[in-house]
Amino acid sequence: MAKVELKAPVVEEIASHLDGAASAVLVDYRGLTVEQDTRLRKTLREAGLVYKVYKNTLIRRAAQGTAFEALDGDLEGPTAIAISKDDATAAARILAEFAKTADKLEIKSGVVEGTYYNAEGMAQIAQIPSRDVLLGRLFGSMQSPITNFARVLKQIAEKDGAPAEAAPAEAPAEAPAE
Repeated sequence: MAKVELKAPVVEEIASHLDGAASAVLVDYRGLTVEQDTRLRKTLREAGLVYKVYKNTLIRRAAQGTAFEALDGDLEGPTAIAISKDDATAAARILAEFAKTADKLEIKSGVVEGTYYNAEGMAQIAQIPSRDVLLGRLFGSMQSPITNFARVLKQIAEKDGAPAEAAPAEAPAEAPAE
């Protein structure tokens, strides 16, 4: 078999991971210990991300004609790629968090929602909270005015002398029958 035929399945694998992906982040993993690399892979896998080391030329071929082709200039030296299908910021966030404890891990660049970002841009992307956190904040901010309104109504009711809980009103005294 020719070398190209042997590499075709790997290129197809990379292309299938990139197809429909929300983001892809390139990292330089030189200097990581086996234990650190194992922890990183486990963390990314648990988050539903693909993290693999491929030859740069194979990534280049798989990315041709896609938004991920912008990563071409950063495909030098040892490179691993983290790909997220769902959460566009997950890969950058997890890798940046992990890089705090493993200073040898270096984010090279990435493509998020079709836009290329260099290392500094990826650091900014990593600061964006996850979709679930953002939704939680949104619902919390929507709930806050309602809660405050209910609290004000309760305070007004207590101030007017009404009991805090709704109690049945007393029946009016009957007028004497004539």
